[in-house]
Amino acid sequence: MMNQQRSHVDFDVVVVGGGPSGSVAATDLARAGKHVLLLDRAGRIKPCGGAIPPRLIKDFEIPDHLLVAKATSARMIAPSTKEVDMPVGDGFVGMVDRDVFDEWLRARAALTGAERRTGSFTRIDRDADGCAVVVYTERRGGEEHRVRARCVIGADGARSGVARQEIPGADRIPCVFAYHEIVKSPPASAAFNPSRCDVLYQGKYSPDFYAWVFPHGETTSIGVGSANKGYELRDAITRLRADNGMAACETVRTEGAPIPLKPLKRWDNGRDVLVAGDAAGVVAPASGEGIYYAMAAGRFAADAVQDFLATGDARALKGARKQFMRAHGKVFWVLGIMQYFWYANDKRRERFVKICEDKDVQELTWQAYMNKELVRRKPMAHVRIFLKDMGHLLGIRGVAA
Repeated sequence: MMNQQRSHVDFDVVVVGGGPSGSVAATDLARAGKHVLLLDRAGRIKPCGGAIPPRLIKDFEIPDHLLVAKATSARMIAPSTKEVDMPVGDGFVGMVDRDVFDEWLRARAALTGAERRTGSFTRIDRDADGCAVVVYTERRGGEEHRVRARCVIGADGARSGVARQEIPGADRIPCVFAYHEIVKSPPASAAFNPSRCDVLYQGKYSPDFYAWVFPHGETTSIGVGSANKGYELRDAITRLRADNGMAACETVRTEGAPIPLKPLKRWDNGRDVLVAGDAAGVVAPASGEGIYYAMAAGRFAADAVQDFLATGDARALKGARKQFMRAHGKVFWVLGIMQYFWYANDKRRERFVKICEDKDVQELTWQAYMNKELVRRKPMAHVRIFLKDMGHLLGIRGVAA
C-alpha cells in the first residue's frame, strides 16, 4: 500500500510516448477521472503503412475524416512476379496518415482531461519515499524537469527508454527495421490502383520480410522491412520505385525505425511501471501490423493501472499482458510460424503467394484481419487450408484440391 501513503504526487499516471498506445491509455485513464500527464517528443512520425481494420475504427471511435483512403483489395506479388488479388468483400481497410492520426489521438486525450507536455524522457528516479520521478527535458541539453507519479506507462517505442531501465530483457527484443518513403501518388493505372494495397514477397526487395505500396489518397507509402543488419533498405526502395514506375514521384518525406515482432515476456517492473505498444513488443509477426495491437495494449494497460491505483497492489499491473495475450496470443503464435516458414527464401514465398489464391484462405484471412480474432465458424475450411498448406510446404501438388 506504499503508493497510497505518499503525501504528494504531481500525477496519478505519467504516460511516456504519445503514439496510438500511449494516447489511448491516457484517454482511458483521464476518462476514468485520473490525473494524467501525456509526455511526447515533438516531430516524431513512425514509418507505417497506415492500415487500420474495421475493428479498430469501431473499438476506438475513429471518425471517418481521418481515413485518407479506403482499400478494398490487396495484391500479393511473388518472386516470379505472379500476382494474386485478394478482394476485401463488402468492407474496406481504412488508411491513415500517421502524422495526422497520432496527433488527433493526442488531442483527444487532452480534450478528455490529460495534460500534454512536449519533452524527451531521460530516466526514472526515486524519491526518499520510493515514489517514481519521471525526468525529462524539453530539448537536447536543456533543463531537466521532474514529476512525481504513482504509476508510469512506457509507450515510447521499440527502443523504449522506460522499458530498458525498468523491464528485464527489454534490451534484447528482436526487431525488424522498417523504412518507407511517402511520395505523391501517381495517376491511377494498371500498375497503381488507389484502392489496392500491394504486398511484395520478393527477396530482391527484402531477404526476410516484405515490401509494400500502400495508397493514402494524395500520397502513397512505399516501404520495406528486414531484420538483416546492414541490409540497404533505401536502395531497396529505390529499386522498388523504379520497377513500379514511381521513381519520378515527388518524395514528401522519409522515415525509418525498428519494429519489434515479439511481445516481451514481462510488461511491468513489479512495482509501479508498465509498458505498452511497441515498447511491449506488440507488433504482429509476418504482417508487421501494429496500430490496432498498440491501441489494444494501451487500453489493457489503462485497465491494469486503474486496478493498481485502486488497490495499491502491484500485481494488478500483470493484468495488462495477461489480457492482451488471452485476446491475441494465438494470432501472434500463428503469424510467428508463418513468418518463420514462409519468409525463409523465395522458393517458399512463391508457394505462400500460391496459397493466397485459395478462396478459403482469402475468406478466413480477411475475417481474421478485419475482426482481430481467429475464425472458428468453418472448421472444415481450416482443415482444407491445413492440408493445402502442408502440401505447398512439402512441394506436393494437388493436395486437398
